[in-house]
Amino acid sequence: MDAVRVALLRDVLAGTRWPDSARRFALALRSSVVPHGGGLLLVGTEAYEPWHLAAHLADESTWSGQPELTPTLVRHRVAAGDPAHLAVGLGRIEAAGRGRTVLLVAPERPDDGLLERVHDARRARARVLALDGGDPEVGGLAHESLVVTEDDEVDLDIVQHLVSAAAGENSRPVARGGRTFRDRLSRLADRLAEPPPGRW
Repeated sequence: MDAVRVALLRDVLAGTRWPDSARRFALALRSSVVPHGGGLLLVGTEAYEPWHLAAHLADESTWSGQPELTPTLVRHRVAAGDPAHLAVGLGRIEAAGRGRTVLLVAPERPDDGLLERVHDARRARARVLALDGGDPEVGGLAHESLVVTEDDEVDLDIVQHLVSAAAGENSRPVARGGRTFRDRLSRLADRLAEPPPGRW
Protein backbone atom coordinates (compact mmCIF):
# COMPACT_ATOMS: atom_id res chain seq x y z
CA MET A 1 0.00 0.00 0.00
CA ASP A 2 1.54 3.33 -1.02
CA ALA A 3 1.78 6.47 1.11
CA VAL A 4 -1.34 8.05 -0.40
CA ARG A 5 -3.52 5.05 0.41
CA VAL A 6 -2.09 4.80 3.93
CA ALA A 7 -2.86 8.48 4.51
CA LEU A 8 -6.43 7.96 3.28
CA LEU A 9 -6.80 4.88 5.46
CA ARG A 10 -5.65 6.81 8.52
CA ASP A 11 -8.07 9.58 7.66
CA VAL A 12 -10.95 7.10 7.51
CA LEU A 13 -9.87 5.57 10.83
CA ALA A 14 -9.29 8.89 12.59
CA GLY A 15 -11.07 8.85 15.93
CA THR A 16 -10.63 5.09 16.35
CA ARG A 17 -7.86 3.42 18.32
CA TRP A 18 -6.20 1.87 15.29
CA PRO A 19 -3.76 4.54 14.06
CA ASP A 20 -2.31 5.06 17.56
CA SER A 21 -2.35 1.35 18.40
CA ALA A 22 -0.52 0.54 15.16
CA ARG A 23 2.08 3.24 15.87
CA ARG A 24 2.68 1.92 19.39
CA PHE A 25 3.10 -1.62 18.09
CA ALA A 26 5.38 -0.43 15.26
CA LEU A 27 7.52 1.43 17.79
CA ALA A 28 7.82 -1.75 19.88
CA LEU A 29 8.88 -3.60 16.72
CA ARG A 30 11.51 -1.03 15.82
CA SER A 31 12.77 -0.83 19.40
CA SER A 32 13.26 -4.57 19.32
CA VAL A 33 15.08 -4.96 15.99
CA VAL A 34 17.09 -1.76 15.49
CA PRO A 35 19.39 -2.07 18.54
CA HIS A 36 20.29 -5.63 17.48
CA GLY A 37 20.90 -4.80 13.82
CA GLY A 38 17.91 -6.80 12.62
CA GLY A 39 17.04 -10.39 13.43
CA LEU A 40 13.32 -10.10 12.67
CA LEU A 41 11.65 -13.49 12.14
CA LEU A 42 8.13 -13.22 10.72
CA VAL A 43 5.89 -16.26 11.01
CA GLY A 44 2.21 -16.99 10.52
CA THR A 45 0.01 -19.96 11.19
CA GLU A 46 -0.16 -23.03 9.00
CA ALA A 47 -3.28 -21.59 7.33
CA TYR A 48 -2.10 -17.96 7.14
CA GLU A 49 1.32 -17.01 5.79
CA PRO A 50 1.99 -13.26 6.17
CA TRP A 51 3.37 -12.61 2.67
CA HIS A 52 1.98 -9.10 2.43
CA LEU A 53 3.41 -7.97 5.76
CA ALA A 54 6.81 -9.37 4.75
CA ALA A 55 6.66 -7.42 1.48
CA HIS A 56 5.53 -4.19 3.13
CA LEU A 57 8.18 -4.36 5.85
CA ALA A 58 10.84 -5.00 3.21
CA ASP A 59 9.58 -1.96 1.25
CA GLU A 60 9.53 0.20 4.37
CA SER A 61 13.03 -0.89 5.36
CA THR A 62 14.33 0.29 1.99
CA TRP A 63 12.32 3.49 1.89
CA SER A 64 13.15 4.53 5.47
CA GLY A 65 16.81 3.52 5.37
CA GLN A 66 16.31 1.01 8.20
CA PRO A 67 17.50 -2.39 6.90
CA GLU A 68 16.79 -3.85 10.35
CA LEU A 69 13.07 -3.87 9.49
CA THR A 70 13.60 -6.42 6.70
CA PRO A 71 12.06 -9.66 7.96
CA THR A 72 13.00 -13.26 7.39
CA LEU A 73 9.75 -14.99 6.42
CA VAL A 74 9.58 -18.30 8.28
CA ARG A 75 7.39 -20.86 6.53
CA HIS A 76 5.57 -23.98 7.68
CA ARG A 77 6.27 -25.76 4.40
CA VAL A 78 9.43 -25.27 2.39
CA ALA A 79 9.67 -26.95 -0.99
CA ALA A 80 12.84 -28.11 -2.69
CA GLY A 81 13.95 -25.48 -5.14
CA ASP A 82 12.44 -22.53 -3.23
CA PRO A 83 14.70 -19.46 -3.43
CA ALA A 84 16.83 -18.90 -0.32
CA HIS A 85 14.69 -16.07 1.07
CA LEU A 86 11.62 -18.35 0.90
CA ALA A 87 13.30 -21.51 2.18
CA VAL A 88 13.44 -20.77 5.91
CA GLY A 89 11.56 -23.35 7.96
CA LEU A 90 10.19 -23.44 11.50
CA GLY A 91 13.52 -24.61 12.91
CA ARG A 92 14.65 -20.98 12.73
CA ILE A 93 12.04 -20.03 15.36
CA GLU A 94 13.20 -22.86 17.61
CA ALA A 95 16.80 -21.66 17.33
CA ALA A 96 15.99 -18.00 18.00
CA GLY A 97 17.47 -16.46 21.12
CA ARG A 98 18.78 -13.18 22.50
CA GLY A 99 18.89 -10.46 19.87
CA ARG A 100 16.14 -12.02 17.75
CA THR A 101 12.56 -10.85 17.43
CA VAL A 102 9.75 -13.24 16.55
CA LEU A 103 6.71 -11.52 15.04
CA LEU A 104 3.80 -13.95 15.04
CA VAL A 105 0.81 -13.14 12.83
CA ALA A 106 -2.07 -15.36 13.90
CA PRO A 107 -5.64 -14.56 12.92
CA GLU A 108 -6.58 -17.95 14.38
CA ARG A 109 -5.00 -20.03 17.13
CA PRO A 110 -1.65 -21.45 16.01
CA ASP A 111 -1.06 -25.18 16.29
CA ASP A 112 0.68 -26.50 19.39
CA GLY A 113 3.94 -27.14 17.53
CA LEU A 114 4.32 -23.48 16.59
CA LEU A 115 3.33 -22.30 20.06
CA GLU A 116 5.98 -24.58 21.56
CA ARG A 117 8.64 -23.22 19.21
CA VAL A 118 7.70 -19.61 20.03
CA HIS A 119 7.75 -20.48 23.73
CA ASP A 120 11.24 -21.97 23.34
CA ALA A 121 12.40 -18.81 21.57
CA ARG A 122 11.03 -16.65 24.36
CA ARG A 123 12.74 -18.78 27.03
CA ALA A 124 16.00 -18.33 25.08
CA ARG A 125 15.51 -14.54 25.46
CA ALA A 126 14.09 -13.75 22.00
CA ARG A 127 11.50 -10.98 22.01
CA VAL A 128 8.02 -12.08 20.91
CA LEU A 129 5.47 -9.76 19.30
CA ALA A 130 2.05 -10.83 18.05
CA LEU A 131 -0.58 -9.54 15.67
CA ASP A 132 -3.41 -11.87 16.50
CA GLY A 133 -7.09 -12.57 16.93
CA GLY A 134 -7.06 -12.59 20.72
CA ASP A 135 -6.04 -16.15 21.57
CA PRO A 136 -5.04 -16.23 25.28
CA GLU A 137 -2.04 -18.50 24.69
CA VAL A 138 -0.64 -16.18 22.04
CA GLY A 139 -1.23 -13.21 24.34
CA GLY A 140 0.56 -15.00 27.16
CA LEU A 141 3.64 -15.62 25.00
CA ALA A 142 3.93 -12.12 23.53
CA HIS A 143 5.90 -9.32 25.11
CA GLU A 144 3.79 -6.96 23.00
CA SER A 145 0.61 -7.73 21.09
CA LEU A 146 -1.98 -6.02 18.94
CA VAL A 147 -5.28 -7.87 18.90
CA VAL A 148 -7.75 -7.69 16.01
CA THR A 149 -10.97 -9.60 16.53
CA GLU A 150 -13.87 -10.38 14.21
CA ASP A 151 -15.93 -7.74 16.04
CA ASP A 152 -13.51 -4.93 15.26
CA GLU A 153 -14.19 -2.37 12.53
CA VAL A 154 -10.98 -3.36 10.72
CA ASP A 155 -9.43 -6.66 9.72
CA LEU A 156 -5.93 -7.98 10.23
CA ASP A 157 -4.81 -7.05 6.71
CA ILE A 158 -5.66 -3.38 7.27
CA VAL A 159 -3.85 -3.36 10.61
CA GLN A 160 -0.76 -4.89 8.97
CA HIS A 161 -0.71 -1.98 6.49
CA LEU A 162 -0.90 0.52 9.36
CA VAL A 163 1.84 -1.23 11.32
CA SER A 164 4.28 -1.57 8.42
CA ALA A 165 3.80 2.07 7.37
CA ALA A 166 4.26 3.28 10.94
CA ALA A 167 7.40 1.18 11.38
CA GLY A 168 9.06 3.08 8.54
CA GLU A 169 7.79 6.47 9.68
CA ASN A 170 8.92 6.02 13.25
CA SER A 171 12.46 5.55 12.01
CA ARG A 172 12.73 8.90 10.29
CA PRO A 173 14.96 11.39 12.09
CA VAL A 174 13.19 14.31 13.69
CA ALA A 175 14.49 17.69 12.55
CA ARG A 176 16.15 19.80 15.23
CA GLY A 177 14.32 22.88 16.35
CA GLY A 178 10.64 23.66 15.92
CA ARG A 179 9.02 23.19 12.54
CA THR A 180 6.18 25.33 11.41
CA PHE A 181 2.83 24.02 10.28
CA ARG A 182 3.80 25.02 6.72
CA ASP A 183 6.98 22.89 6.99
CA ARG A 184 5.02 19.87 8.17
CA LEU A 185 2.38 20.37 5.47
CA SER A 186 5.06 20.67 2.78
CA ARG A 187 6.74 17.48 3.96
CA LEU A 188 3.43 15.63 3.92
CA ALA A 189 2.71 16.85 0.39
CA ASP A 190 6.16 15.67 -0.74
CA ARG A 191 5.60 12.23 0.79
CA LEU A 192 2.19 11.82 -0.76
CA ALA A 193 3.53 12.76 -4.17
CA GLU A 194 6.25 10.10 -4.09
CA PRO A 195 5.73 7.06 -6.30
CA PRO A 196 4.91 3.83 -4.48
CA PRO A 197 7.96 1.76 -3.52
CA GLY A 198 8.94 -1.29 -5.57
CA ARG A 199 7.39 -4.61 -4.75
CA TRP A 200 9.24 -7.33 -2.82
